[in-house]
Amino acid sequence: MTDIADWYKQLPRFTKYWLSLTVGISLLAKIGILPDYYLVLFWDFVWRKLHIWRPITAVFYYPLNPNTGFHFMLNCFFLYNYSLRLEQEHFKGSPADYLFMLVFNWLCCVIVGVIASFPLLMDPMILSVLYVWCQLNKDVIVNFWFGTRFKAMYLPWVLLAFNFILSGAMFSLVGIVVGHLYFFLKFKYPQELGGASYLETPGILKQYFPDVRGGVHGFGVAPENQRNVQENNEMGNRYFGAQGWGRGHVLGR
Repeated sequence: MTDIADWYKQLPRFTKYWLSLTVGISLLAKIGILPDYYLVLFWDFVWRKLHIWRPITAVFYYPLNPNTGFHFMLNCFFLYNYSLRLEQEHFKGSPADYLFMLVFNWLCCVIVGVIASFPLLMDPMILSVLYVWCQLNKDVIVNFWFGTRFKAMYLPWVLLAFNFILSGAMFSLVGIVVGHLYFFLKFKYPQELGGASYLETPGILKQYFPDVRGGVHGFGVAPENQRNVQENNEMGNRYFGAQGWGRGHVLGR
């Protein structure tokens, strides 16, 4: 138990909150303490009855039963792995910037969920974060089932195909679109295409979650092509040594 407590304490702030709320709310609904009907996104109830919590709980809640348990565990696995990596690496020392990315992706998922009548937003939210990590680490080699190995840039599309076989692909496709929108507006458009930067973190978030000086990695600059191999080597040595879904290995190894 001490090892588990130490592991939990060492989780970065927002990954810890996200994972805790996901597991906690889903389990409380499973045992009947929280009524699951009040946790999903039904816009009529949000608008007419002011159930303003529904857009939030729809991200954390997932119905648990023998048919969905495996998928829920996969969601928690990907949430933990890729949220942790983004928060500890690319957003290291800039908690407000990471929170702003989560809020932006969440708002986009809610808008699409309302339009398309999606009651649950866990899948697209997690995949949107995974997509951002994969775009920032395109050349890292990841492992999937049956020993298949491919570049990280293809992982979201592999998961899209995988989810299409298991449960339908619309949620995953929404996550890819949302993640791509954030990556394009934050990195590609202003830095590669010379456009304006539309996703600047609001000052109020910086006040509540100030930057931590002295970090190794700065925020706001996607890895340049000439630095990809070097950065991925460093990341691979620290994070991607073990086998498993989405575990990365550096090219050439």
